[in-house]
Amino acid sequence: MAVGSFSAGLSGLNANGTYLSVIGNNLANINTIAYKSSTVSFADLVSQNVGSGSLNPMQVGLGVVTGSISPVFSQGAIENTREATNVAIQGDGFFVVRGEDGNAYTRAGNFSFNDDGELVTTDGWRVQGYTNVDPATGIVNTTGGLGDIVVPQGVLRQPVSTTTIRAQINLDAGAEVTGAANYTASLQVYDALGSPHVVSIDFQKTGPGAWTYTATVPQADVNGAAGLFQLGTGALTFDGTGKLTAPAADVVLNGPAAWVNGAAGNNIVWDITPPPAAEPAITNYAKASQMAAPNQNGAPAGEASSVSVTGDGTIMVKFGGKEVAVGQVALANFNNPKGLAKLGANRYGETQASGLPNIGTAGTGGRGTMIGSAIEQSNVDIAQEFTQMILAQRGYQANSRTITTSDEVLQETLQLKR
Repeated sequence: MAVGSFSAGLSGLNANGTYLSVIGNNLANINTIAYKSSTVSFADLVSQNVGSGSLNPMQVGLGVVTGSISPVFSQGAIENTREATNVAIQGDGFFVVRGEDGNAYTRAGNFSFNDDGELVTTDGWRVQGYTNVDPATGIVNTTGGLGDIVVPQGVLRQPVSTTTIRAQINLDAGAEVTGAANYTASLQVYDALGSPHVVSIDFQKTGPGAWTYTATVPQADVNGAAGLFQLGTGALTFDGTGKLTAPAADVVLNGPAAWVNGAAGNNIVWDITPPPAAEPAITNYAKASQMAAPNQNGAPAGEASSVSVTGDGTIMVKFGGKEVAVGQVALANFNNPKGLAKLGANRYGETQASGLPNIGTAGTGGRGTMIGSAIEQSNVDIAQEFTQMILAQRGYQANSRTITTSDEVLQETLQLKR
């Protein structure tokens, strides 16, 4: 029996030694970005039958073994870093990063740009995301494959010619019919070379609920001559509640064949018929004529001047005073994240136990959201680790006493023959 107690005590020393190693590693990583602490679970070894005849089995255990060492994926504290390229995950999920050996996964979002303008981790792994942007809508297409996210610094972005304009305009229902323009709204647009042009829209009241519009640009912008170049004209009709009834479709303003600077002409759609339940673009209320929220989808050529990350991971870059989307950071989640293998450098690798990654955008499919200019701190709890350290130390001491006591018993047995 004494020999068996040696084995049981030794297994207890090994198990509690492992426990102390895990606690020490947790405390060592207390300031590691997005580190997830680990917990240890013990399991008893198979027991030995020592007799029979009793109602219940007569068994003596043979010790303890480390049953599992599992990471705890609880949320770490979010810290604001004021670094535009830093990103924290609020909720479940992992960033996807690519190295020479393939993809890995991390919670550490302390990213930066390398000399090629690629978004990378501190050790050069490339952050993966969606980079196909629809030029018409400016929205990132997230149905394709993943790629490296690149924002080249110092490189001019191609200008975008204006194809749509919109503004909230009210025409004063109490205005007089004078035979001249009662109100003029002006909006800036861009041609294919990125040069700005001012579109002026003159509104003239012709009767109750009846107006005409005439859209023009300076003739100097078209051929260098004096005067105005007309883009379009037509009638507007409002009902008794001030809502636009005609035209029933958006208006197309026809640009010139070419601008004076050689840029190709661009037709512009004037969005005046919003979707159902949306605010009307033009109204005829008894209030002073005014324009608000002018908007257009063109942009001049420009260099990247600032970067920001939205809650869904979209990377917005300001070019020439206009923010545009250049990509969207992807997130991956797993059926069993505890089954991931730690690869070092804050990275995890998929295993058979973790299952395959489910990759998509933040805020969908059970994936968390993102916080720009922030990082996630380690989730190590000092008070809890110190408490567990005391328990592991006492467990180690108790098992060492088992061994010394078994040794004393064995000595007494050996002295029986004296």
